Amino acid sequence: MKKFVRRTTLALCALSLLAACSGKTDSAAPGAGPTTTANAPAASAPSPAVTVTTVKAQKRDFPVNLKGNGLVTPLNSVDLRSQVTSTVARVHFSDGDFVKTGQLLFTLDSRTDEANLAKAQAQLVKDQAGLADAKRQFERSKQLFTQNFISQGAVDTSQSQMESLAASTVADQAAITAAKVALSFDRIAAPMSGRAGVVNVSVGSLVQANTSSLVTITQLDPIAVAFSIPQRNLSDALAALKGSGAPVLAQLADGGGSFKGRLQFVDNTVTASSGTVQAKAVFPNKEGKLWPGAYVDISQTVTTLVDATSIPQAAVVQGPRGTIVYVLEGGKAKLQAIKVVYAEGGEAAVTGIQPGDLVVMDGKQNVRPGSPLVERAPAAKGADTAMPAAASGAAKP
Repeated sequence: MKKFVRRTTLALCALSLLAACSGKTDSAAPGAGPTTTANAPAASAPSPAVTVTTVKAQKRDFPVNLKGNGLVTPLNSVDLRSQVTSTVARVHFSDGDFVKTGQLLFTLDSRTDEANLAKAQAQLVKDQAGLADAKRQFERSKQLFTQNFISQGAVDTSQSQMESLAASTVADQAAITAAKVALSFDRIAAPMSGRAGVVNVSVGSLVQANTSSLVTITQLDPIAVAFSIPQRNLSDALAALKGSGAPVLAQLADGGGSFKGRLQFVDNTVTASSGTVQAKAVFPNKEGKLWPGAYVDISQTVTTLVDATSIPQAAVVQGPRGTIVYVLEGGKAKLQAIKVVYAEGGEAAVTGIQPGDLVVMDGKQNVRPGSPLVERAPAAKGADTAMPAAASGAAKP
């Protein structure tokens, strides 16, 4: 009897344990289904459309401009010095005056040179008188020789004296010319037209020959601007130089105006340290706004890319895959590798796409290859003021 009760008790405990396990499994099963269902659609959900703005690639001629800094330099600048040692007798101009070619600037003390010129002229007169007498004596000697009154030796002596005096007159003429040259050094004139600098001497100052600087004259019209050309553009610059000269624009750094000139000179050596070639452009400067030593911004058109494909620089993406753009094609984004040939002023000439392709502009940071795209409509006039009104109306009950 006791064995039967014990077996019955064990059987009941076993049934209780099975019921408990069965209940735990049934309660856990309903919760497992929703968890699996929530995770499954995440991998297969479609990508949301990205709202973007696009721009159409254009076909146009794209000028290639070189920009840099230039230094205004005069075409000619002369430092006037005296060729003789003398004293300044008179100064005929003032500091900063504009002078013309041949204008008298300085007069030096010329009394010594005038005396030397007078002496040379007097010697010429004396020798000319002696030459005239020698000629008469020679003619008389020839007549006496025909009459056998003198010998042939006497005739030859008379001829020698005449020729000697003739040579003396030639030397006197040379001495007079030298005296006139020395006298001309006492009058210093402007060798070219330009602006005079500071006058370094005054009346009574002693100037040394070829040592004392009197004044510096600088040519201002026309004037030059020196700048550098990258080596990669050297061939274009030389081709333009062979023609009528490539146009060059200069802009004063302080905004004082812009000037148009022509490329005139390209150096024959590339600077190894910078990889550039020195060049010079000439500008008309009648108003004198370009001043020697001033810095200007240089812009030069060296060539033109004919029928180039142009897009805004804002559409270009620099990434690990290189230079790319996103093109709208069939309502989706297509990644297109491009090459930027030249860029300036917010525009870029590129290869890799065709004129007429729709290139993504705004919103490209959210775009991935294959993303569906929605073009943003142009903002209507007055849309900014209409939106708040619509929002306030929707908020009313």
